[in-house]
Amino acid sequence: MGSREDFNADIAAHPFLLGFSEHHVRLLADCATRVAFGAGHVLFREGEAANRFYLIERGEVILETKTPADETVVIDRIGAGDLLGWSWLFAPHLWRFTARASGATTVIFFQGTILREYCEKDHSLGYQLFKRMSAVRTHRLQLARAKFAEEQGAAA
Repeated sequence: MGSREDFNADIAAHPFLLGFSEHHVRLLADCATRVAFGAGHVLFREGEAANRFYLIERGEVILETKTPADETVVIDRIGAGDLLGWSWLFAPHLWRFTARASGATTVIFFQGTILREYCEKDHSLGYQLFKRMSAVRTHRLQLARAKFAEEQGAAA
């Protein structure tokens, strides 16, 4: 396995975090680790406590939810270079969707509970994460809304 400096460089080079200061990258790396998942592994389930997030390095994660009729709807497919998991930052800190690996997937895993504490102490870190995660949150909720509207139209 590579050095801590290599890991920090990988974090700094991830598209979601490009432009973060060296200090902020060190804080992020302090609560991060690299993890691999196999096909079908559920990373988190809708409604459960959200206490982490992931930066996808390789592979793909399917983001899905249930309709009122209990049918599974795919909201998005998240791949290399993308962020997975914004709910750890926004109260009530519950997952809004379910995420599962579609195949072999490698991620950088961040402990959101620790990172929330860092954000409370370093507001510039919190602001940078909030800005970027808010954009992802808005995009994913718009996708979900469009999927439900599509489902409603198909059912009519």
